[in-house]
Amino acid sequence: MSDPVGKLPSELDQLPDRDTEETAEWAASLDAVAKAAGTRRAEYLLRRTLQHAEAAGLALPKLLETDYVNTIPTSAEPEFPGDEEIEAKITAWNRWNAAAMVTRGSKYGVGGHIATFASAAWLYETGFQHFFRGKEADGSGDQLYIQGHASPGIYARAFLDGRVSEQQLDNFRQESGGNGLPSYPHPRRLPWLWEFPTVSMGLGPLSAIYQARFNRYLQNRNIKDTSNSHVWAFLGDGEMDEPESTAALALASREQLDNLTFVINCNLQRLDGPVRANFRVVQELEAQFRGAGWNVIKTLWGSAWDELFQLDTTGALVRRIREVPDAQFQTYATRDVAYIRQHFFGASAELVQLAGVLSDAKIAECFHSSRGGHEPRKVYAAYKAALAHKGAPTVILAQTVKGHTLGAGFESKNANHQMKKLTVDEFKDMRDLLGLPIPDSAFVDGKVPYGHPGADSPEVRYLHERRAALGGPAPARKVHHVALPAPADRSFAPLIKGSGKQEMATTMAFVRLVKDLMRDKETGKRWVPIVPDEARTFGMESLFPSAGIYSPLGQTYEPVDRDQLMYYKEAKDGQILNEGITEAGAMADFIAACTSYATHGEPMIPFYIFYSMFGWQRTADQMWQLADQLGKGFIVGATAGRTTLTGEGLQHADGHSHLIASTNPASLNYDPAFAYEIAVIVKDGLRRMYGEQPEDVFYYLTVYNEPKVQPAMPEGVEEGILKGLYRFNTAADLEAAPAADAPKIQLMASGTAIHWILEAQRLLAADWNVAADVWSATSWGELRRDALECDEALLRGEERTPYVTRVLEGAPGPVLAVSDWMRQVPDQISQWVPQDYTSLGTDGFGLSDTREGARRHFGVDAQSIVVAALAQLARRGEVPASAVKEARERYGL
Repeated sequence: MSDPVGKLPSELDQLPDRDTEETAEWAASLDAVAKAAGTRRAEYLLRRTLQHAEAAGLALPKLLETDYVNTIPTSAEPEFPGDEEIEAKITAWNRWNAAAMVTRGSKYGVGGHIATFASAAWLYETGFQHFFRGKEADGSGDQLYIQGHASPGIYARAFLDGRVSEQQLDNFRQESGGNGLPSYPHPRRLPWLWEFPTVSMGLGPLSAIYQARFNRYLQNRNIKDTSNSHVWAFLGDGEMDEPESTAALALASREQLDNLTFVINCNLQRLDGPVRANFRVVQELEAQFRGAGWNVIKTLWGSAWDELFQLDTTGALVRRIREVPDAQFQTYATRDVAYIRQHFFGASAELVQLAGVLSDAKIAECFHSSRGGHEPRKVYAAYKAALAHKGAPTVILAQTVKGHTLGAGFESKNANHQMKKLTVDEFKDMRDLLGLPIPDSAFVDGKVPYGHPGADSPEVRYLHERRAALGGPAPARKVHHVALPAPADRSFAPLIKGSGKQEMATTMAFVRLVKDLMRDKETGKRWVPIVPDEARTFGMESLFPSAGIYSPLGQTYEPVDRDQLMYYKEAKDGQILNEGITEAGAMADFIAACTSYATHGEPMIPFYIFYSMFGWQRTADQMWQLADQLGKGFIVGATAGRTTLTGEGLQHADGHSHLIASTNPASLNYDPAFAYEIAVIVKDGLRRMYGEQPEDVFYYLTVYNEPKVQPAMPEGVEEGILKGLYRFNTAADLEAAPAADAPKIQLMASGTAIHWILEAQRLLAADWNVAADVWSATSWGELRRDALECDEALLRGEERTPYVTRVLEGAPGPVLAVSDWMRQVPDQISQWVPQDYTSLGTDGFGLSDTREGARRHFGVDAQSIVVAALAQLARRGEVPASAVKEARERYGL
């Protein structure tokens, strides 16, 4: 019998029914309830049955959405262990000072945000008083990802506990004069306080997931016991719209990261208005997280709502709050009781009857301010439940009112994110509401005072006692420097001596070097190879069986290539982080590994290798996050350049990454041409980042997939390699050298372009009697950095000559610079080159072709370089102008 029209088959149709009569009885029972008690009762019973089945561990699909009520009812809340009265006073002082510092700073036009911390104050304070472990406890303490716009509240707390002075509060967002405070969590600007930069919204949640994952990585590899470290990420409901915010939710549940808790402040407002004006963001987030396998705790309503829920015998109230969109709830928080009675309770006869027994004061309390996120007992219950839950990460959806306690002019207003100050009268109202002993006389000339109960006050003593019990101040960043020994020279020797007659791409040279360094007895275990599902592309499969691919489950299957030498081996203590197709995830892994020296006191040496096109272009914001977090490691853009990756075409053709990388002050950017240059750069990088005097920098290396014979390192070139430029050879070194009086030119190149200018050098000598010297420009960026520092020194009255100027001084003829990058990359140094200077590059979009075809298209192949060199010399009158035309015709240009 065919299905009725419109009825789609389901998975149940494919499962045999062993007892159709019993199944029919269950269906009939449901029909009977719906007929006798109504469909709402039937829906209720089904939901409760499914919840019971889930709690019992039955293998059923989970409910993605539960009722719009607290997960933990008041009756199930655990005993609160703190002194509620004194914690309320501490929170009141912090609320006051957070608002005062932003208001006082507003007269200088520096702005600041008030409403975010006002809504989230208890979410932070409850954690600081009872949960967040400091750095002085055993292990590494907890990792706190503070919501960026809440930073004034964190500074206010640091002021209360004596870590920040009143002068620093007054210098909020005014750092240039010294002794100031950065606007948001910035470890590079305030490295003793902040661990993680979070205000580039979306990066905080992504990084928190990979930090929790990296904690487990260290644990499973027996490098550091991180079992007592918990990662807390404080986020905004509007921030969850960023794609990075939810990009790795499945990873967190898949790897059972129960050492991770998201706390999402659901004040229902983003920067300009409601997060989900016509919908319900809490319910949407619950479905998203539950669908991804997270434990979800909703802390929505304050205790004032308990009476309303107890009176709701028909479920009308629960149904009503589920159907009201967020923007309407925001409106209820700002309107009078008559409006709420009409527009909320007037929706049904049951609600009208319920409202009839409620006082105006009760309705006002519930709808204006009573939210779960504003009550420490409810927040404490949620945090305790999150830590107790095992086998999955937890998200706490805590509802608050944005601008809470700042007065009617702020609370739940669409514009409150842009409101930077309170009036004196508003401060006085806030003072009275919070019960702070600040007299009117303290407001001198209309200036709001800071408040402090005194270093020996009960509040400060309590705060210090609680933090001492939890392992010291928080947030805090502490670095106990551990210098790593330099690897043995034998690891670098194969690259230094060259490849003989064998051809080898610089990508493979780098991978071989790291493979040897990973065998080092002292530091080998500290290398962290990171790759987003392209390991075989980069020749890294040889690392699979020896180092292993990290998986917290080990290997629960037999790999298809198990009988091969380089099979796909996963292991619980695996060293490689093979992330799948996610450059953002791989970059978040890299950041966690790069900063392990500070977070855990365990320096790790990560290298993240990727298609160069999908690095700086795709995840540059995370690379700034890496710099801000003072990370150390090697970023490796493989298959670099616009023409080296044959046939791939526009989207894979990278000719601009070095230009983007040059904007980051912490990034040391190198484009090595030869394997020995890689060896010298990596060796010095290990010294600079992990030696006795470590620097807060990271390295960006570009390597190529074009096999070439790798020469042995000439003598005395190490300084030039590191500074960015050295002479590789001269025209006199050629077998058929040009005449002594031949016109002269200097050819300069980076990366794979060195091979084009070497061929051009030969053609210039053989076909045109032109003497060209060849220079390897390992780093245009480092040459420019040095020159800029010399310019700055000149303004201070110091005479310093840039390295590029000094090393080229006296070199005869003009300079022609060539690279597989757009011309702006080598042009970075043009103003400091003493000779006439011009460049060739791969400007424009990439295209699919052979290497030779692409290079001819962009005019950077050897023959095009010869023509450009002759043109330079012709302009100087050193070769006939006709030579340029003749060369074009000879080479078919």
